[in-house]
Amino acid sequence: MRGIFITMEGPDGSGKTTALQQVVPRLQNAMEKRVIATREPGGSPIAEKIRQLILDPLHTEMDSRTEALLYAASRRQHLVEKVIPVLEKGDVIFCDRFVDSSIAYQGYARGIGEGGIREINQFATEGIEPDVTLYIDVPAEVGIQRIKASLDDREYNRLDQEKITFHEKVRTGYLQLAKENPERIVVIDGTMSREAVAEACYQVIKNRYPAYFKDGK
Repeated sequence: MRGIFITMEGPDGSGKTTALQQVVPRLQNAMEKRVIATREPGGSPIAEKIRQLILDPLHTEMDSRTEALLYAASRRQHLVEKVIPVLEKGDVIFCDRFVDSSIAYQGYARGIGEGGIREINQFATEGIEPDVTLYIDVPAEVGIQRIKASLDDREYNRLDQEKITFHEKVRTGYLQLAKENPERIVVIDGTMSREAVAEACYQVIKNRYPAYFKDGK
């Protein structure tokens, strides 16, 4: 039986990575199956090297289509090395970002368009999609404030140099995706406390997959 593919999405500064770090240990203790955490871009040795190339703050001249293609390349390698093997074992994999990020960032914010991003990612993923996506939503100004306040504790990357209009477009893209995919994408208010956001994420998974939990409910 195929495992469960869960993704976490959100604009920069949404707190999604923090939420994932809190939720995954709880799921590991509560679920019958193994729960593996990973991330994009990266998550496997080759994909991590591509991540360094994409997010290097010095690579300000990177073309938007080059960026989109590198994300898709990293995604493909990550799927082959990490995601697919976990799913084939019937386990659970929880990924920080997936194709929705490319659509929001490169499709909407960079202006490439959703169609082109979907096309290259269809080639990269061969149609593999998450079973459920947790989208942590925050206004762009909130996300930027959080980034500035936590520069000592987080990776500073090329996307952090973008203006607020870029981040507003990213959020617009995500909200449109959520509207188009209400069965898969669950919107969670990222302005809540960290504990409340993590609890909301945990409850979504437990309510959707009760049979996977040790208590069976």
